[in-house]
Amino acid sequence: MSLYSALYAGVSGLNAQSSAMATVADNITNVNTVGYKGTSAQFESLVNGGSLVSSYSAGGVTATPKALISKQGLLQASNSLTDISIDGAGFFVVRPNTDGTGAIAYTRSGSFTTDSAGYLRNTAGYYLMGWPLDANGNAVGTASQTSLQAIRPNALTGAATPTRLIELRANLDSTATPVSTYTAGDMANGTTSPEFSRSVSIFDAQGSAHTLTFSFVKTGANQWAAEITGDPAEMTTINGLPVGSNGLLGSATVSFNADGSLNLGSAQSLFGALSITYANGAGSSPITLNLGSNGGLGGLTQFGSDSALLASSVDGGMLGTVASVKISDSGIVSAVFDDGTSRAIYQIPIATFQNPDGLTRISGNAYLVSQDSGTAAINAAGSAGTGKISASMLEASNVDLAAEFSNMILFQRAYSASSKIITTVDDMLQEVSNLKR
Repeated sequence: MSLYSALYAGVSGLNAQSSAMATVADNITNVNTVGYKGTSAQFESLVNGGSLVSSYSAGGVTATPKALISKQGLLQASNSLTDISIDGAGFFVVRPNTDGTGAIAYTRSGSFTTDSAGYLRNTAGYYLMGWPLDANGNAVGTASQTSLQAIRPNALTGAATPTRLIELRANLDSTATPVSTYTAGDMANGTTSPEFSRSVSIFDAQGSAHTLTFSFVKTGANQWAAEITGDPAEMTTINGLPVGSNGLLGSATVSFNADGSLNLGSAQSLFGALSITYANGAGSSPITLNLGSNGGLGGLTQFGSDSALLASSVDGGMLGTVASVKISDSGIVSAVFDDGTSRAIYQIPIATFQNPDGLTRISGNAYLVSQDSGTAAINAAGSAGTGKISASMLEASNVDLAAEFSNMILFQRAYSASSKIITTVDDMLQEVSNLKR
């Protein structure tokens, strides 16, 4: 009897509208949840039979939830340096544990703070994963999913880093009197007195300080000799060769143009990298010397004023205590130390999917890979279609509160209408029952 199919259709309407109301309830309750992605209800008709006949059988309706994961919410300012958001496509890669165990999950909730062990963890308890960087800012190993580690900004507290770069800016007095004779090593041996000399402190891998001295003497018009010396008791070899008793580490000829700018000719620099072996057994890294560019005035110059050191910069040394964290748009996490220095320590990757709406939801506003979503493509932020990272910003829920209240009214009315179908069919069935009287 078609009345029974109408009754079942009314019941299906109640079920569909109640499911739709559940999506509204979930969306409204999470309207202030950071990074929350709303869900919409899509209705589909149910059909009984494949053709229309004289007696129609009602099929009813069903509600299917549709995730709106790919829809971005508004980015809002935050006062925390470790709050981050993604402006564009992609997800943060997170794990429930710091030791690499537990399933990899993906989230847009970037409300990360440091826990008691110094790891970055969001309010749902998921730890932010990233690629560790070496002292040169390059990824350690291959930048793949297997090399991801839980990000711990304060891991470098109390560590040391060797000197890798020395930059000097100095003026050499053009009015100085040239020496009559000069042979490489004369200043180190004490045979020739330098016209200008300055020392800088460099550091080995254990944070111990060592002294390098730069000495200059004029040998002719627009031409100087330069020597680098160190303490032979502290430095045993230089570029694989033994350091002599005079401590000479390198010598070079410095030429200037007529306008006082540095003339390197076809050379890239005055000195090559210095690979020093220390007597205390501490490790080291090749030291690059930046004394200026060809034709430039940013390094060594020759003008008619007193020889003087204008500026110097030497990296390395004890890193001290991590005072704060800085996160760039490309996802580089840098530890800022209490002495004002900083060092890049992690690269935050962004995961993208062919169908992000097909991800499987889990508790904590996170998602797992599913058959519908496809596999994750993990790349650096801002590359290969991934969004950029915005520091001190949080992504708000993508729920439209006005639309949800409108849907609530629609679903409530539709629920009432479906209940009317049931009561009406009940009255009709009652009339059929009364026919026997």
